[in-house]
Amino acid sequence: MAQAPCVLITGCSSGIGYHTAHYLKARGWRVFATCRKAEDAARLAEEGFDSLTLDVDDSASIRAALDAVLALSGGRLDALFNNAGFGQPGAVEDVSRSAMRQQFETNLFGAWELTNAVLPLMRRQGHGRIVFNSSILGFAAMRWRGAYNASKFAMEGLCDTLRQELTGSGVYVSLVEPGPIESRFRPNALQKFLANIDAEASVHCEAYRQQLARLKKEGHAAPFTLPATAVAADVYRALTSRRPAARYRVTTPTKVFWYLKRLLPTRWFDKALYKAV
Repeated sequence: MAQAPCVLITGCSSGIGYHTAHYLKARGWRVFATCRKAEDAARLAEEGFDSLTLDVDDSASIRAALDAVLALSGGRLDALFNNAGFGQPGAVEDVSRSAMRQQFETNLFGAWELTNAVLPLMRRQGHGRIVFNSSILGFAAMRWRGAYNASKFAMEGLCDTLRQELTGSGVYVSLVEPGPIESRFRPNALQKFLANIDAEASVHCEAYRQQLARLKKEGHAAPFTLPATAVAADVYRALTSRRPAARYRVTTPTKVFWYLKRLLPTRWFDKALYKAV
């Protein structure tokens, strides 16, 4: 009897990671659903997942979680979904070095360390799928999101490089690029804004009042918002397609701005982005 394929997912406490874990489990995958907090991992275990704590900011946590996954799977891992991340709002000139470093530690460096840890295994297996959760902001930079924009632009460049370097290995790398998705992204971003941005002392204080209203808004804050299962469906395609795409663009805004970036002069594209915020 064939074994179920195994996937490790980071950031499964809610939103895209949580719904992707359920989506893949329902389709026969053995899902190792990981979270930063032990209480979230315990909750997922009660829902029937192989669940572990994994803090992508902590190298020891990455190594311990991966060792535990491989012990449970018999040393096999078919796929990795690097999903964990958050958004640090604020104008570029108001983001401190420490806040920028934290944005990159979680959104990029942790994902890259975990990827590098699984690659030797996938190369030995002769197969594997690695999917990174990027964003529309991985190719279309918008105001008040500079730290997050930068982390996702960097992710896209590294993934494009890795995809080329893995040619012929049987290991494939894909990006998913969501636009507005139902999740806890805005509440989490609000916490980071309040913790790290001195809004009243900023030249952008008036604009920040509008941004705070958006972050605090109940329900959808942007048109064309889709449920997290829309991302899960494309993650599934990336994991199961014979020849997975390099990018899976999720939501209408992502698809529209992808083409606008290629059709419009930079000045016109900037105007479109300015109006979109």
